[in-house]
Amino acid sequence: MACPRTTSACWGLSSRDSKKTFEAKVTVMKPFQGVDYYHTDDLLSVEERNVRDAIRRWVEKEYIPKIGSYFDEAYFDVDLVPQLAELGLLGVKIEGYDCPGMSNVVYGLVCQELERGDSALRSFVSVQNSLVMYPIYTFGAEEQKGRWLPALARGEKIGCFGMTEPDAGSDPQHMRTKAVRKGGDYVINGSKMWITNGELADVAVIWAQTEDGIRGFLVEKGTPGFQAFPIAWKYSLRASVTSGLALDDVRVPAENLLPGTDGIKSGLMCLNEARFGIAWGAVGAAMACYETALEYAKSRIQFETPIASFQLVQAKLVKMLTEITKAQLLSIQLGRLKDAGRARHTQVSMAKMNNVAEALKIARTARDILGANGITLDYHAIRHMLNLESVYTYEGTHDIHALSIGRDITGHDAFAVKGS
Repeated sequence: MACPRTTSACWGLSSRDSKKTFEAKVTVMKPFQGVDYYHTDDLLSVEERNVRDAIRRWVEKEYIPKIGSYFDEAYFDVDLVPQLAELGLLGVKIEGYDCPGMSNVVYGLVCQELERGDSALRSFVSVQNSLVMYPIYTFGAEEQKGRWLPALARGEKIGCFGMTEPDAGSDPQHMRTKAVRKGGDYVINGSKMWITNGELADVAVIWAQTEDGIRGFLVEKGTPGFQAFPIAWKYSLRASVTSGLALDDVRVPAENLLPGTDGIKSGLMCLNEARFGIAWGAVGAAMACYETALEYAKSRIQFETPIASFQLVQAKLVKMLTEITKAQLLSIQLGRLKDAGRARHTQVSMAKMNNVAEALKIARTARDILGANGITLDYHAIRHMLNLESVYTYEGTHDIHALSIGRDITGHDAFAVKGS
């Protein structure tokens, strides 16, 4: 009888067995083969498959055996960062500056495999790539690129992205953080919330109102008046560092301004990059939950038969697989459009909106199939379900993406009621 891939019962562990014992035994589980009902592998090049498989093996060996403990203890292992750098996962799409310069599809597959491990792992890589290195590469001066990009690519430096504020989430153009020019410096005052990597970061990309509109600034760790503090009591993304940032008369030289930034659209370009990776990552989380539920259903005996033989369970599994297949096709086509320079931001919004929503439903269904076992960290479902509640909201809520697409197809802006 096949064992579920993540259950301690499968290995004969008692409740007194240590986490380390479980982690040691879990490493010998069968490798993940992928979920590919429509042969979407045929749509990928040999290089794309090879990169994906290399990351898949690393996640299987180095991360999944430990993620239960990381999540339980609300711990991000910084010792993983050099390994991520060695794999070429920091600065995936950037040309030069010690970066590999790979395609959008490759980056998407990377995000998929990392989030199959956990949303926290994909979030770290997503922030470093899309929200730190991308704006420096796209909007930065050559001196800024030369200083920061190689160090970020090697994992010697960590970055964070400061746009969201306590009172400006879905409406970032009304952020309250301000940067005032004083001689050869800018003085920044304000606060940021829900910042991934905030306490780890050596450099923060901070967005602020200026007399020339919203601009991006590089603020280094240790700058007087700049502090990062933990956001406690999280029950989602527990294996990720999530912080608040406080800027109290933070003085930075004018050279720390990202000169190519030009209004809120520059910040939104960064978010669009992140959303692309999220759309792919959600597929990875969904695959992890589906596979867990499928294997469990095959081995769980009730009424003298595997529950996989029950019509209602089969209907749930079929729905899960169908939505994963649709999300895979949506992601691959989006990646091809992006590589061809033809992707529009609303197409990215559609993929992020759909894939995360369906992944969350899949995680909930997997938890349902697993019954009481589904609430334990011996299985993937509850952890992914809790993480996806955050992913559903961040980088643009589900509703905001729906309104963005709605505006695109109707020509009418429904984001706010206009005064008469």
